[in-house]
Amino acid sequence: MFEDIRNSLTAWRDYLAWVPDPLVGAAMLMLAALLALAVHRTIIRLLLRLAHDRHPHLHAFLAGTMSLTRLALVVLALFIVLPAAPLDLNVESALARILLVAAIVLLGSAAVTVVDMTADLYLTRFKHDGADDLVVRKHLTQVRVLTRAVNTMLIIATVGAALMTFETVRLYGVSLFASAGVAGLVAGLAARPLLSNLFAGIQIAMTQPIRIDDSVQIENDVGRVEEITSTYVVIRLWDLRRLIVPLAYFIEKPFQNWTRESTSRIGSVSLHVDYTAPVERIRAKAAEIVRASALWDGQELKLQVTEARESTLELRAIASARTSGDAYDLCCELREKLVAFLQSEIPSALPRARRQAVSGLPSEPAGTDRVL
Repeated sequence: MFEDIRNSLTAWRDYLAWVPDPLVGAAMLMLAALLALAVHRTIIRLLLRLAHDRHPHLHAFLAGTMSLTRLALVVLALFIVLPAAPLDLNVESALARILLVAAIVLLGSAAVTVVDMTADLYLTRFKHDGADDLVVRKHLTQVRVLTRAVNTMLIIATVGAALMTFETVRLYGVSLFASAGVAGLVAGLAARPLLSNLFAGIQIAMTQPIRIDDSVQIENDVGRVEEITSTYVVIRLWDLRRLIVPLAYFIEKPFQNWTRESTSRIGSVSLHVDYTAPVERIRAKAAEIVRASALWDGQELKLQVTEARESTLELRAIASARTSGDAYDLCCELREKLVAFLQSEIPSALPRARRQAVSGLPSEPAGTDRVL
């Protein structure tokens, strides 16, 4: 079919022998591009109309790749017309090289677009089906990290293929591979951070030591995993700062993941009371406060004497909540209400040092807290 088209174009070129060749060539290329645009517009409109109601995913795919298919059809039309256009050999060679590079870039862009749209289509299954949060975060992390890793490799392959179309670059690449030795060592060392993070991203996507929205502790910083890119992880800290950590860190160094298996958290509140304090009564009050709170998830609830110090007993109450934020708020609520209960109902249970503070003696802290 392409040969018939070229023969027809050659015949038309013979009819226009009186027109300068560069003008004829430019006109032939321009007409080919305009014809390709018209054909693309007609076909895409028809396909979009047919797929609008029956095939929404196909409609979204056609709409998302419209610019790519338009450029691809123009490049194809120019490829067909170029050999028949009366152009100088140097000009024709340069245009052919440009069209070849454009075709390679289009193929790479199409591959990246298909990967992104496939990932988005896959993730729609986990947005409105009421799935458990861990399941949603698991698939979200896998798809995003693998998508970025695949896109990175596709971009590298596309750039490499486009550069290899130039003779000087191709000869340099061959000589580089042939010489190996120091050049290969330098290239390997230079590419090590990129490759280590790339492979770390693939490993994280498969094994998932971290997921999107996980609560993690890295050294002394605690926050949530906000984003996982192809080279680093963004941790949102409690004060809205962002901690940027290389992907390889989560493979090579230890860290704490507080929501690895579940988003539920256990919070604890510690209070110091006098030895004469009625522990059972305080335990009953703590249980009453926690059960009345909407933050409690109905799982863990306990109050124990964890230590007997020289002048006070240390009581620790623990209660579970659905998230770390709920656990923190539940601890604050429990602490406030227990302190108010001791002040109003059992003032004798307060630490002796605290009761004597009115006489100018130093006081001990009323309590500490931490979230497990």
